[in-house]
Amino acid sequence: MFFVDTIELEGLGNRSYLAGGEHAAVAVDPPRDIDQVLAAAARRGVRISHVVETHVHNDYVTGGLDLARVTGARYLVPADAEVSFARVPVADGDTVEVDPGSEVALVALATPGHTPHHTSYVLREAGRPVAVFTGGSLLIGTVGRPDLVEPRLTRRLARAQYASAHRLADGLPDGTAVLPTHGFGSFCSSAQAEGERTTIGRERAANPAFTVDVDTFVADLLAGLDDVPAYYAHMGPANAAGPRPVDLTPPAPADAAEIAARLAAGEWVVDLRGRVAFAEGHVAGSFNFEADGKLATYLAWLIPWGKPVTLLAESAEQLAAAQRELARVGIDRPAAAATGGPEDWLPADGKAASFPRSTFAGLAAQDAADVVVLDVRRRSERAGGWIEGSVHIPVHELHGRLDEVPPGTVWVHCAGGMRAAIAASLLDAAGRDVVTVDDGFDAATAAGLPLCSG
Repeated sequence: MFFVDTIELEGLGNRSYLAGGEHAAVAVDPPRDIDQVLAAAARRGVRISHVVETHVHNDYVTGGLDLARVTGARYLVPADAEVSFARVPVADGDTVEVDPGSEVALVALATPGHTPHHTSYVLREAGRPVAVFTGGSLLIGTVGRPDLVEPRLTRRLARAQYASAHRLADGLPDGTAVLPTHGFGSFCSSAQAEGERTTIGRERAANPAFTVDVDTFVADLLAGLDDVPAYYAHMGPANAAGPRPVDLTPPAPADAAEIAARLAAGEWVVDLRGRVAFAEGHVAGSFNFEADGKLATYLAWLIPWGKPVTLLAESAEQLAAAQRELARVGIDRPAAAATGGPEDWLPADGKAASFPRSTFAGLAAQDAADVVVLDVRRRSERAGGWIEGSVHIPVHELHGRLDEVPPGTVWVHCAGGMRAAIAASLLDAAGRDVVTVDDGFDAATAAGLPLCSG
C-alpha cells in the first residue's frame, strides 16, 4: 500500500512530499531543513531510497543534495538542468522503482513551462497512476509562472506550460491526485491555489489551462504576472551550484550595547514580535517583520543581499523558528540575536520608540490636508481600487524610495496590516511620523473614504 505525506512550508507557500511503500520512500522537492523529511521517514519506518527535484527552484534553497548525502539516496534532477554537482539525470519516460516490494514506482514526465527543464513525476502503485507530483507545472486552479528564467523565454514557456498541463490531463485518469510544490502563497505561482486538494479531473473542469484556448491562456497569464521577489535572483544559482548543508546552531547573543553598535554600523536589526507589540515599543531604528507573517519572503525581498541581520525575538522558540525559515531562502547564520523585549534590548537609560495604530475609520476622521496616505500593496492589488490621493510605493520598493514619500504624517496601509507594519517600521526608523492602518482594505469603503478604480 502506498502513502503520501505532505510537508507544509507555510511561510514560503510551498509543499514538499514523502511518498512510498512499506519499506522505502522518495522525497520530492525537499526543503533545506531536511530534518523534517528525516522525521517523516522515521515515523513511517521507511528508508529514503530516492530524492527527486521537479526543477531548479527559484524561491527557496533545496535540501535535496544534502538529504541524498545523509541518506545515501539516489538524487534525481532533470537531465537538462544545468547543475554543478553529481546527480542522476532523469529524462522523460524514465521509471524509478521506489519500493519494489510494494510495487511503488515513479515515472518522469517532461512538463516544461515553469522552467525549460521542468519534470513532473507520476506515482504508480502496481502500474496504476495514483498521484502526480507537478512541482511548478499544474497547480490547484492555476499554473506556475513562466517568467522566472529569462525574459526572452517567457512567452514560449507560457505556451509550453499550457501544453504540459494538457499532457498531464490527457495521460492520466481523472481521479489522479495532483500534488504541486507551489501555489499556496509562493510567488512562483501565477495565482494563488483555489483550495487544498485537487485531481486531474477537477483541474480539467476548472483550471484556465483547460477552459480557454492557448492564445487566451497565454495573454491572461502574462497580463496577470506580478513582481518577482528580489531574492529569487540568488536562489537558482545557489541550487545549481549545490547548496551547503543548513546550519541551525543558535546565533551569538547580543546585549543592548551590541544591538546599538550594529544599528550604528547600518546593519539590519529585525524585531520578530507581532506588529501590535512593536508599535507600542521597540528599539529605535529596528525593523518589524513579524515571525508569524511571511517572514522569509518579505525580509529576503527587502534586505540588501548579504547584509548582516540581528534578530530580536520574544522567546528562544520564536528565534529558532525564524532562523529556520530564513535559512530556507539562504539567509544563513544571523550575525547576532537577543530574546525578551525592549526593556532587555535598550541601555538602562534608553527609551523605547513607538508609533500609533489606527483603522480606515480613523483615517477617514482626519483632515485630508494634514496626512499622507501611503499604499504599500502590490500593483496588481492597487489596480482593483485605491484611496483617492494616496501615494503608491509597494512595500518591497519602499526602503529604496523613502525620499519619495511626501512630507507630513504618513498613514500607511496595505490589504490587511502585516505589510503596513513593515512599512511603518521602515518609515519610523527613517525618522518619519507614521500611523499604521491595521485594518482590512474592505473597511475603507465602509469608512466612507473616496476610492478610485482603474
